[in-house]
Amino acid sequence: MNPPSSGLLAQIACVMEVTARKPGNVHRFRDFDDATYLDFLLSAAAIAAPMDEARSLGVGRTVLASVEATRRVISTNTNLGMILLLAPLAVAYESGGDLASSVANVLDVLTVDDARFAYQAIRLARPGSLGRSDEEDVADEPTISLRDAMRLAADRDLVARQYANGYADVFGLALPALRSVLIDGRSLEDAIIHAYLTVLARHPDTLILRKRGPLLAAEASRLAADALTTGSVDTLDAFLRSDRHALNPGATADLICAALFAALADGTMALPRPSGPEGWSFISV
Repeated sequence: MNPPSSGLLAQIACVMEVTARKPGNVHRFRDFDDATYLDFLLSAAAIAAPMDEARSLGVGRTVLASVEATRRVISTNTNLGMILLLAPLAVAYESGGDLASSVANVLDVLTVDDARFAYQAIRLARPGSLGRSDEEDVADEPTISLRDAMRLAADRDLVARQYANGYADVFGLALPALRSVLIDGRSLEDAIIHAYLTVLARHPDTLILRKRGPLLAAEASRLAADALTTGSVDTLDAFLRSDRHALNPGATADLICAALFAALADGTMALPRPSGPEGWSFISV
């Protein structure tokens, strides 16, 4: 049996990420006013084909093609951060070898053209609270490689930080958190939620930071750490949903999607999955 393609893994990772009942996010039982669970499923389906072509397209073109494909099925931005993280992973996966080492090689050879296509994609996606930058702003034409441009944004954006640090938070934090719960015999949904809380507790979400400032971003991280200790996400979920989803930890969710791709690629989560609901969730609905 042939291994799954990078596009299929990207689609599955996106579906798993949005289906899990993570506090503060859209999931199968909670929508936002301007983005629904169905929007995320349609977005996941849309990016499969461009991600399958990632090795031939290159990172920048894959990002742009994925955003364009998403725009053909929905009118809101649901997945820009996911796309930015998944594109290098898709190229690395199709290149073979150890995924972490391969993605490091992919990042090392990113070009100005990659930045140009990625900037076009960001402008098309129109993410909220992006703001302006004094250097290499996405409204302008880039003059440096995509990785160097991401390095300039690394202190204010968790997704950009992965380009700068070689996906250290994906492979060194989120993926081990996923593995630890699965090895312990708990459900996949538990593992996804645990990884999400682990990342949010360690790193204030940069989407919250841009929208609502450092104090509320820090409070979200504190409550995530409490949830890891107590095992209850109710207080965190209520806090994150208290301001018409302006406190949505979207950057954290993007990182979890990337970790799910890595877990599918390395066999941490085996495919094909067994039939039936067992193994997905032990949490009562």
